[in-house]
Amino acid sequence: MTRRVVVIGGGESAEHDVSLATAAAVAEALRGGGFDVVELTIDRDGTWRRGAEALGAPGTGSLAAALGVIGADVVFPALHGPCGEDGTIAALCALAHTPMVGSGLRAGALGIDKWATKLVAEAVGIRTAPGRLVAAADIADVDFRASAVVKPVSAGSSFGVALARDASELRDALRCAARFDDRILVEDVVRGREIDVAVLREADGRRWASPPLEIHADGLFDTRSKYDGSARFSVPADLGDTDRAALTGAALRMFDALGCAGVARIDFFLTERGPVLNEVNTMPGMTAESQVPRMFAAAGLRYEQLVARLVDAAAVPGLGRSPVGV
Repeated sequence: MTRRVVVIGGGESAEHDVSLATAAAVAEALRGGGFDVVELTIDRDGTWRRGAEALGAPGTGSLAAALGVIGADVVFPALHGPCGEDGTIAALCALAHTPMVGSGLRAGALGIDKWATKLVAEAVGIRTAPGRLVAAADIADVDFRASAVVKPVSAGSSFGVALARDASELRDALRCAARFDDRILVEDVVRGREIDVAVLREADGRRWASPPLEIHADGLFDTRSKYDGSARFSVPADLGDTDRAALTGAALRMFDALGCAGVARIDFFLTERGPVLNEVNTMPGMTAESQVPRMFAAAGLRYEQLVARLVDAAAVPGLGRSPVGV
């Protein structure tokens, strides 16, 4: 029997366009694998669409109409950032009793919050950059101490992330970050290689880590370098056995500590003292050229196989989630 999968893209966050690319790629791969695919798009104003057709009246009417479509075998929320990856859609699917690809509400909410993620990491023995939490309302009172990386607490694709090397740059960086969140993280600069590891949970409950990927970028790996083609990736990263084991072990510990399901990308800096956690993405970019598919391709898992396995795992009740889906 052909399984029906609803793929959701777009969303109200700054990553709207990135999400559209992920959703289109996932939908194409699933159709190629024999799934019956329905595509839904969330506009920037929150309106749900099926193709060009707006569902229901604006506001709650649109959401109510979308719920009638979401009742599928599996929902694949190809959404990044707030009002999507942060557990919002996971909660909606849980209330609708619809199986969903990826992490539930709890893991999504913790994973998108960079401050909360740091606290979880430190609790399980994974180093993070020293940092401080700043309220957007208080940015005028923040003093410059040393060069720092400034980032919104809950945003992805490096939107609002900047390197501040003096007091003037710090003020500008804080103002920019405040456009994306009312909580801002100011972290010490970490010197090290940028290494990503992806973790996948299979339908049988087993979870395993991909070969690590190294990012080569001139300066900060910001939004521009992520999408303008200037950054290069090496996968598998050129690592010794000790470093590879340390990175893989830390990635698996973070995946488990947050309670992730589906796939997650865990980003590190590899320093002379070992891995330092950068951030966690519970619904990372998933075009065929994105980092996560590249990593699993290096392990022999093709893109079409990867998205099909995510659907397979989602169909297993309670896998990686609490009984109520969160």
